[in-house]
Amino acid sequence: MIHSMTGYARRERQGPWGELSWELRSVNHRFLEISLHLPEGLVVLEGDIRRRMGQILGRGRVDAWLRHRPAPGERLRLDMNLATELHGLYGELADVWEREERPVDLMEVLRWPGLVQTASGMDPDSFRDGVLDLLDGALEGLRETRAREGEDLAAVLVEKVGAIREHVAHIRAGLPETGEALRERLQSRLKELGQQVDPGRWEQELVYYLHRQDVAEELDRLETHASEILRVLQRREAVGRRLDFLVQECNREANTLGSKAGDHRTSMASVELKVLIEQMREQIQNVE
Repeated sequence: MIHSMTGYARRERQGPWGELSWELRSVNHRFLEISLHLPEGLVVLEGDIRRRMGQILGRGRVDAWLRHRPAPGERLRLDMNLATELHGLYGELADVWEREERPVDLMEVLRWPGLVQTASGMDPDSFRDGVLDLLDGALEGLRETRAREGEDLAAVLVEKVGAIREHVAHIRAGLPETGEALRERLQSRLKELGQQVDPGRWEQELVYYLHRQDVAEELDRLETHASEILRVLQRREAVGRRLDFLVQECNREANTLGSKAGDHRTSMASVELKVLIEQMREQIQNVE
């Protein structure tokens, strides 16, 4: 069953380190693109997180936020080495600008990444298992929402394929009538011109025109592509690119069908086919 690339999941957990929460949002994208937002002290886990996400997700743009809230009652402290370094940099900047040192907005300084820490610190090793286990749960939730979206997409695509098959069957059923109508038009045209044509030459010309407007091969290929789309929809893997290719091939056949149409009915049917195929293409852009 296909998966959509649109989904959302949130998971949170309490532990000795406080509260951790993952929030994942995904939308369609040609490839897998992951945008991570991590607390300053846990950036070193980025590689592990990206590998874990890459093992689960195939395509889509994923925005992922990891948030940490310290345990209640845990005291905060300053990273004094960083505070000293910042103070020194401020003094150097004041010297370069040749300005007298002015009072610093301490609340702004406190917002500097990593300056304020919990008393126990944020040891990435102690967080690693909790972060990755919680991520697994969030990824499972994301896959579930993408699967539900995929079921809806699949139902729409199956309906469109059914409509395409109906048009193909309708055109195919009318082919003998189309050939006979062409024969009558040519005969009528010859009578209007008042010319006598050798019967052998007449048959050759008729075969030539019928061949130019023969759409049986295009109909066969459309039917084949439609069957393949239904088969691909049953695969348990990322099939978005495969479906996109098949829809492009369907569109190619529909265009050829329109250019070779020998009557108004076939011409209009080709237009309806192209509308259906374009609607499918839009839906498939969101298939993983």
